[in-house]
Amino acid sequence: MLNIVLLEPEIPANTGNIGRTCVAAGARLHLIGPMGFQINEKQVRRAGLDYWDKLDYRVYDGYADFLSKNAGARIYMATTKARQVYSEVQYEDGCYIMFGRESAGIPEEILVEHQETAVRIPMFGDIRSLNLGNSVAVVLYEALRQQGFGNLNRAGELHRLRWREEP
Repeated sequence: MLNIVLLEPEIPANTGNIGRTCVAAGARLHLIGPMGFQINEKQVRRAGLDYWDKLDYRVYDGYADFLSKNAGARIYMATTKARQVYSEVQYEDGCYIMFGRESAGIPEEILVEHQETAVRIPMFGDIRSLNLGNSVAVVLYEALRQQGFGNLNRAGELHRLRWREEP
């Protein structure tokens, strides 16, 4: 199982959307406070649709609490300040991929301790960053791709369509 970590998320709709992505991907979501909202807010649940009750998630009081409860975890830091691209690393099963606040990202005091596992999504020109939900999806699905998508459904089926014939 892969682990997605949100450090002090601020926007409830982003967190709800990321929760839904985690359910679809079979990933666990870790939420590190303080958060800019309450988990029970309508906006979080609306964005997560009816998947929120299927989400495997943990909540932490702060970064130190997260580290103490996940000692020895291999943590990749998704940041615009990284030197390596997210697709250039090998994600291990059980690893953690951390994303920072929508307004500020992961603080440099944390990044400096994880430079070798910091990854970035390439972007054109002076674009500051992608939406947090999009960033999580991009990196999470690369990690899943590297692992052969595990137990995820890899094929779909078309349903028979009834076409109206013109008279």
